[in-house]
Amino acid sequence: MTKPITTRRLKLRALRDSDAPELARLAGDWDVARMTARIPYPYSAALAREWMDTLGDDEFVRVIEFQGALIGAVGYVAGTDRSAEIGYWIGKPWWGQGFATEAASALVRHCFTRAGFKRLTCCHFDDNPASARVISKLGFTAAGQTTAWCDARHAEFSARTYQLSRPMTAVFWRRSA
Repeated sequence: MTKPITTRRLKLRALRDSDAPELARLAGDWDVARMTARIPYPYSAALAREWMDTLGDDEFVRVIEFQGALIGAVGYVAGTDRSAEIGYWIGKPWWGQGFATEAASALVRHCFTRAGFKRLTCCHFDDNPASARVISKLGFTAAGQTTAWCDARHAEFSARTYQLSRPMTAVFWRRSA
């Protein structure tokens, strides 16, 4: 078992089989699923377990816990060029409390200091201004416009892409990594 990533308020820990029902309940909310690329709607515990069982070696996923409760997930898919694409979601009951920014910031720190990535990318659908604010707070810069598939909405939608290069000071970020 790998050591959890911790922040002031959160713990980012490895997935457990017992997480499937809560993952399905939170990520299966239409308002959450429709803003992600890979979460179908409706979303069941069986689908969550299937997703967990099929994660590839290039995928790193951690659930986000606040005061012992699972509230979302963060992760990345590694590229072949020392880069990774990050993603995150927070369950609707915890929106607006800074948890996405805090968890994603810890993931970025982990990517640059522990995983050794040189560059990170991410994207959000154009109709997701909350994610745009998180990405901006993390220091990502706009990279372009694209279309991305949304499993929940069964269609491609316009999306904005971003990138972030590892800062020279990343070696000093080890405080909470």
